[in-house]
Amino acid sequence: MESYRGARTALIVGAGMAGLTAASALARRGWQVEIAEIGSAGATSGWGLCLTGPSLRALDELGLADPCLAAGYGMSVITHVDVDGALTDEVRLPRLIGAERPAMVGMARPALYRTLREQADRCGVEVHHGLTVAAVDQEGEQVRVRMSDGTLRRVALLVGADGIRSSVRHLLRLETAVAYHGQMVWRALVPRPPWATGVHQFAGKVNTAGLVPISDSRAYVFLTENGVEQSILPDDELVPRLWKLLAAFPGRVEEIRSLAAVAESVVRRPVLTAFLDGAWNRGSSVVIGDAAHAPAPQMASGAALAIEDGAVLAQELECHRSIGAGLDAFVSRRTQRCRTLVETSVAIADLEQAQRHHEAYPLVDACHRQMAEPV
Repeated sequence: MESYRGARTALIVGAGMAGLTAASALARRGWQVEIAEIGSAGATSGWGLCLTGPSLRALDELGLADPCLAAGYGMSVITHVDVDGALTDEVRLPRLIGAERPAMVGMARPALYRTLREQADRCGVEVHHGLTVAAVDQEGEQVRVRMSDGTLRRVALLVGADGIRSSVRHLLRLETAVAYHGQMVWRALVPRPPWATGVHQFAGKVNTAGLVPISDSRAYVFLTENGVEQSILPDDELVPRLWKLLAAFPGRVEEIRSLAAVAESVVRRPVLTAFLDGAWNRGSSVVIGDAAHAPAPQMASGAALAIEDGAVLAQELECHRSIGAGLDAFVSRRTQRCRTLVETSVAIADLEQAQRHHEAYPLVDACHRQMAEPV
C-alpha cells in the first residue's frame, strides 16, 4: 500500500459473515472501517449453519475459532442414511485447526453474528443500521458513495458484501444471473437428540432430510423439497406442511418429525445460486461473499467462502502497492476455488433431485478435501 497517497478508509455494505470478517481483518491492519447494513440491529435469517474447516481456519487467524466452538457444537463426521434408513456412507472431514479440535462446528446464526460483531466492535468498526448505498462513482483514487439517506462518503475502498441480490454489484455494473434450482429448503429449531453428534442426512424417495447440532441442547432439522416452484407459504401452513413431508422417511426421521411438529418456528427458503464470471472489482470497489459467488447449501460451505473472502481480501490489500493491484490479486486468488464450490454444490443438488444419492456422496467428500487445501 506504499503507493496509495490517501487515508486507508473502507466502507463495507452488508454486516453479514463476509462483511464483518472483512471489517475486522482490515481494521486489524490499520484501516478505518465503517459498515452500512440495511437491516435492523440483531436481525438474522435462518436458524443455524455449519462452519466447515476452511471457515474455522480463517476465523482462527482472527482469534475467533475457539469462541465459535464454545458457542456451537463441534463435529467431524457427516453421516448419510439411505432411503431404507440404513447407514450408507460417512464423510470424515479434515481437521484444519489441529487434531484436538473438531473439523467443523454447527452454530446458531445469531450466535455467529454476535461473535463476529463483537470482534468488529473491538477493532473499532462503526456499523450503521438501516443504511445502504444509492450511487457509486470512482473519483481518482477515491470512491464517492451516495448513501440511501442522502449523505456522501469518500473512501479508498468500497466492499459490497450485501448478498446474492447485491445492490453494490448492480451499481458497479457487474451483472450476473441468479438461478433457482427447483428446491425449497426447510429448517426448524428442535432439541438435540442424544444420538446426533454429527451431521445426519437422510435420503428419501423424493426429498432429502437431515439434522445438524448447533449446541449441546439444540439442533436444526432441515428438509430439501425437490421439484417445486419457488413460492411463499403462509406462516400457519409451515409446521403442518413440514410434518407431512417428513412422514415419508423411515427410522430416526420419525423422532425428528415429532420434534419438528412442536417447533416454535419454521423457515422455508429457495435454493438459489450465482457466480460472477470475470472481474469482481471495478476501480477501488469489489464484491465478496454471496454477492460474488453464492453456492447451493448442499456443501454447507457458503459461510466458509464468505469468511475466507474477508480474510483474503485484507491479506491481498496489505501486500500490494495499490488498492487496484490488491483487488486484482484477491479476485485471481479466489475465482477458481469459489467456482469449484458453486459448481459442485449445483451438481449435488441435481443428483439429489435425480435420486442418485450414491453419486453425490463422493462429490461431497472430494470437494471438502479440495476446500481443505490452502486458500
